[in-house]
Amino acid sequence: MAARQLHRLTALKIGKLDAPGQYPDGGNLYFQISPSGSRSWIFKFTLQGRSREMGLGPLSNVSLAAARVEAQKCRALLKAGADPIEARNAERRQRAMESPATRLFRDAAADHIKKHRGEWKNAKHASQWENTLETYAYPVIGDVDVRDVDTPMVVRILQPIWTEKRETAARVRGRIESILDSEKAQGRRSGENPARWRGHLELILPKRKRARRVRHHPALPYAQIPEFMRQLAQRPAMAARALHTLILTASRTSEVLFARPEEFDLKRRVWTIPAERMKMEIEHRVPLTDDVIAVVKPLLERAPPGSYVFAGKSPYKAMSNMAMLNLLERMGFSDITVHGFRSTFRDWTAECTEHPSDVAEMALAHAVENEVEAAYRRGDMLERRRRLMNDWARFCTDGSAAILSLPDQNAA
Repeated sequence: MAARQLHRLTALKIGKLDAPGQYPDGGNLYFQISPSGSRSWIFKFTLQGRSREMGLGPLSNVSLAAARVEAQKCRALLKAGADPIEARNAERRQRAMESPATRLFRDAAADHIKKHRGEWKNAKHASQWENTLETYAYPVIGDVDVRDVDTPMVVRILQPIWTEKRETAARVRGRIESILDSEKAQGRRSGENPARWRGHLELILPKRKRARRVRHHPALPYAQIPEFMRQLAQRPAMAARALHTLILTASRTSEVLFARPEEFDLKRRVWTIPAERMKMEIEHRVPLTDDVIAVVKPLLERAPPGSYVFAGKSPYKAMSNMAMLNLLERMGFSDITVHGFRSTFRDWTAECTEHPSDVAEMALAHAVENEVEAAYRRGDMLERRRRLMNDWARFCTDGSAAILSLPDQNAA
């Protein structure tokens, strides 16, 4: 009877399985079908009260017979009081020590971070690389030779966090891909990159657009903007001047709060926001309308060198990121957000003007999603955006400039 508790599966039965789940073969061995359809072997065990799972490889590389052999080895280790996962890691480390040509992934990652640390804008970025790899990648591939890192290993890293921690998972995948690309360029591995998304992991893991939850920021309807701006103009606080500028330039909160006097060229009527303060990490030029200049010019004239335009209690201390939100609450608009004014601007552009969508997106400093278009686009549409922002300023002032602007006839 005990023998029947082992070898419950057959090759024929495995071939017919298609529903996601874990199917026991007996003796702690399971055949696993993930929600994405990948098929692999896992060994499940409990040691010192802790439940663990050990991947034995994908069905494409590990047959039913081979998986049973590996499971038998793991059961023998458990009987001897050893952890099969730790034993495997120790074996890999030993092989690495015996082979001078071996290059462990954790060593490759450390070298990659060290090499590129100077390119990153702050120390926090390097620590994020180290922390995410330590938390998610190293437990699976830290002690694996870079030549042996394969797709099932990468999937094992990403699958547990792909839905619940989408941004973190995407960054981990990208970092693994960069490290392995670097190792291939240096001749330390060959073949396709198992962490590549396009044409590879996109066929295994759910696409980001399908799983991502879009967060909508509560926004003021554009029809109410003229009256809101009249109320805002009567407010003497510095937060009101910052919010006024934010609305008229369709900028983000941090872009306004940390603005420096040297970023403004009133003669050329341009505000240049440096790359390190932009979400896309690309320098962004903002055309300045008469209304914006009327707000910032007095502030620039009295701002000492090295200060902030919209300063807090000290000229050298930026305003709190809650200042504008608190102002909205005092004005009786606690149901909207500061960021929501960007949505207000975008809705107005789409509903009330004939300005092209790509000009509005450039005004919001959004990325060009079409990769081909992004590759060929060199300019930033400054003058076309200037016409758009002038129309927006007029609308904010008196509700005019609605359905007045026509497409640029000279646009390509």
